[in-house]
Amino acid sequence: MSWQTTYEKWKQFKQLDPELKQQLEEMKDDEVKLEDSFYKELEFGTGGLRGEIGPGSNRLNIYTIRKAAKGLADYIESQGEIAKQKGVAISYDCRFKSPLFAMETAKTLASQGIKAYVFESLRSTPELSYAVRHLNTYSGVMVTASHNPPEYNGFKAYNQFGGQLPPEEAEAVIDYVNQIDNELEIQVEDEATLKEKGLIEMIGETVDRAYQSKLTSVVQNKELIQEMGDDLSIVFTPLHGTGNVPIRQALKQMGFNNVSVVASQEEPDPRFSTVKSPNPEENEAFELAIEQGIKQDADVLIGTDPDADRVGVAALNNQGEYEVLTGNQVGALMLEYLIKAKKANQTLDKGATLIKTIVTSEMGRDIAKANGIDTIDTLTGFKFIGEKIKEFEDQQNRSFLFGYEESYGYLVEDFVRDKDAVQAAMLIAEVAAFYKNKGMTLYQGLQAIYEEYGYYYESLQALTLKGKEGAEKINELLVSFREEPPKEVAEQAVVKIEDYKTSCRLDVKKNVEESIDLPKSNVLKYFLADGSWFCVRPSGTEPKVKFYFAVNGEAEFETKSKLNKLEFDVMKRVREFVNA
Repeated sequence: MSWQTTYEKWKQFKQLDPELKQQLEEMKDDEVKLEDSFYKELEFGTGGLRGEIGPGSNRLNIYTIRKAAKGLADYIESQGEIAKQKGVAISYDCRFKSPLFAMETAKTLASQGIKAYVFESLRSTPELSYAVRHLNTYSGVMVTASHNPPEYNGFKAYNQFGGQLPPEEAEAVIDYVNQIDNELEIQVEDEATLKEKGLIEMIGETVDRAYQSKLTSVVQNKELIQEMGDDLSIVFTPLHGTGNVPIRQALKQMGFNNVSVVASQEEPDPRFSTVKSPNPEENEAFELAIEQGIKQDADVLIGTDPDADRVGVAALNNQGEYEVLTGNQVGALMLEYLIKAKKANQTLDKGATLIKTIVTSEMGRDIAKANGIDTIDTLTGFKFIGEKIKEFEDQQNRSFLFGYEESYGYLVEDFVRDKDAVQAAMLIAEVAAFYKNKGMTLYQGLQAIYEEYGYYYESLQALTLKGKEGAEKINELLVSFREEPPKEVAEQAVVKIEDYKTSCRLDVKKNVEESIDLPKSNVLKYFLADGSWFCVRPSGTEPKVKFYFAVNGEAEFETKSKLNKLEFDVMKRVREFVNA
């Protein structure tokens, strides 16, 4: 079906939502915008369904939300009556249309006889993950676009274990979604009627209290916090999102009493009006927190994204300036402290295992190995970490220690099965208190880890190419890297290539192939002779392709120079391809 046909179907639909109808009328002379809105249907990626808000099959609106929810409902129905009776927990963040999309999801499910438990106001992604397990529902839905720009929203689906849908379950849901011929004709009953029938139930405070109670298990050293709780100065910004209430409550419950919030970023704001991007990975997101930190001489700055599943951290460097740490650096700090604290408490399980993604620093693996702990790699996306945690429940020789990814996602305790910025904020505050008690900053603690394990530096570059042509160019770029792999980069030979689409690992020198035991994904990873590597991966939720770079060495300056050279050589090839 051509995009023009789909557009006409929407345009001629008599019951079309008035706001969407008006937007279509305003777009009628803009063929580029119309084509982008209708040329395809939104697809599930690593973070579920995500897209720009607006009219069209390639946009987030009440009809595409209903279609996703109907597909989920049909999947749940296929799992039997018990699955239907368990129902679905639904939450949402601060974005435009989030409450509306959450209720449309609930109405679609409830109209099919599946009970929907809907939070009465915005909540974080980790609390939604917890709610699924706490309420024993069969599924969960979080309406969020995470750290995307304001024009985006999304639909993240969770399984009965509280994790984002892994590939097999996601594909089953997608199959049901794809069987729906016309999203415009999905019928839903009105909210009041469904509430009277008991098919929609509003939830909130009871789940909040249960979640906050579970968070106490994140604390490793109560005596340390009792000693340092008044002394450690923390500046926190929720970046207009959902993290404000749960993180402040958690830090206070721990005993950290010297916490201040960036007032202008405290309240939910779908425009994210004080930042270019509500993404703690971006240094600019910390500008106001840094200003406040300077005034208050704060020890650590903490920032969370809109749905509070990612957390960023800034600390004073040796020049007395706040430096935003990378996700890999924060992960190393938390992991190293966690291992030492659990050893001191004698709470480190025999089969304790670190779980990280294939694009996360190898430093975590080396820290774990030095302490006799195994590491397992997963594909990018925390759903794969959540899936591994579930597998551990059936393995007597494995237990979950810590899970993280370079993109600022961390999990300490597995009562949540997604990345949890509340848990991470708690742990990094405790780590900062630990180092302050030793007369060190968090940054100096990181340098001590480098001195012990070697210098590991990583970076990320992203190329955004919007629209149909952009998507085609990204695909062509991946084909180019796959069919014409580089033989040498940064004056180092490429010695190993991993292609996760074909599940093949090639030893270039020996010309020997072996299989990769991970789900298929359109990702390429290249290893160099000196231990450096880079990875090419299209985003599953945004119109961009990401390039990950990683190096290690014994000397700080030489290692940083190595990283710059690697990054320059790869991106030069990318620029030449795009501009050709």
